[in-house]
Amino acid sequence: MPDLVDIGMGRTARRAYGFDDVHIVPSRRTRSSREISTAWQIDAYRFEIPLVTHPTDAIVSPAMAVRIGQLGGLGVLNAEGLWARHACVDKLLVQLASVVGEAGETAAVRLLQQWHAAPIRPELLTEAIGQMAQAGVTVAARVSPQHARDLAPGLVAAGVEILVVQGTIVSAQHVSRDCEPLNLVEFIASLDVPVIAGGVGDYRTALHLMRTGAAGVIVGHGAGASTSTGEVLGIGVPMATAVADAAAARRDYLDETGGRYVHVIADGGMRTSGDIAKAIACGADAVMLGEPLAAAAEAPGNGCYWTAAAAHPSLPRSQVTKVPESAIGIDTLLFGPSSDPRGTVNLFGALRRAMAKTGYSELKEFQKVGLTIRS
Repeated sequence: MPDLVDIGMGRTARRAYGFDDVHIVPSRRTRSSREISTAWQIDAYRFEIPLVTHPTDAIVSPAMAVRIGQLGGLGVLNAEGLWARHACVDKLLVQLASVVGEAGETAAVRLLQQWHAAPIRPELLTEAIGQMAQAGVTVAARVSPQHARDLAPGLVAAGVEILVVQGTIVSAQHVSRDCEPLNLVEFIASLDVPVIAGGVGDYRTALHLMRTGAAGVIVGHGAGASTSTGEVLGIGVPMATAVADAAAARRDYLDETGGRYVHVIADGGMRTSGDIAKAIACGADAVMLGEPLAAAAEAPGNGCYWTAAAAHPSLPRSQVTKVPESAIGIDTLLFGPSSDPRGTVNLFGALRRAMAKTGYSELKEFQKVGLTIRS
């Protein structure tokens, strides 16, 4: 039963937990880290590490998506971002980094809004996706629910193999008087590629999204130091509880369908390798990382990070922030070696070590590890 607490006369709230509130409990068995597999598979696509990139221009260019794919993860290009609208994105991003340093975050957000007011150019999207496809990696792109119906056919035709339908909050049922809302059941059924949808923050919405036919459900909304969704909308998702709830929905949907498994992807609340391990331990199949990857030397943001919500024309919900440390090679960031004791480098080497220290050899087994709550 949910842990409800009184917050006033006649009003209760559910007690929920973030990754900082939980800890992984060692078991009676340990293993050699050489015997650990961090591989996972969604539909027909196998990945050696449970990494999906947050679809922001700050960390995912076509070249970065290729490199992430070569390293065993899934790079997701924002199909409504700068690479879809402008031909010389690298120059724009150098300008953005300069504006952050000279005029501040508000001026940088204003610049992103201006650049995103330009129309999406299909030929630029086709070129970017073609660059990813030619490298032989799995090609993934993100669209918003508002533009999914219009953009998806062209993306699939260009070579997208996994489509990500992502917004701050995505539901299976959207009510609107202004236009016909996206029917996810019909939309997903019309495509020949798997669809990952989200974000969600509770059991019921996760279960509803699973029933649309989605291959994966994103839990959270990329919360981090740069996001301001809580300040702007008052919406927050304590990620340990949200992931555990979505994992429960996955289990119930598996029983309901007689065996259809939907992947849970945690997005937000992860700053360190320990947070990644906790996300898997709470029930996630993979993690969607944004801000932790902005320190990579190959990240196109030039030491800056923001989410797609920063460019919203009337209600931005992300700042453009400087990354404290940058110019770390993406190979080192993911796999080490590391001289940083804070868990910000060798992210997936640390996950492998956490699994070894608790005696689990595969990700699905590690989802059963014991947890404690900080008192």
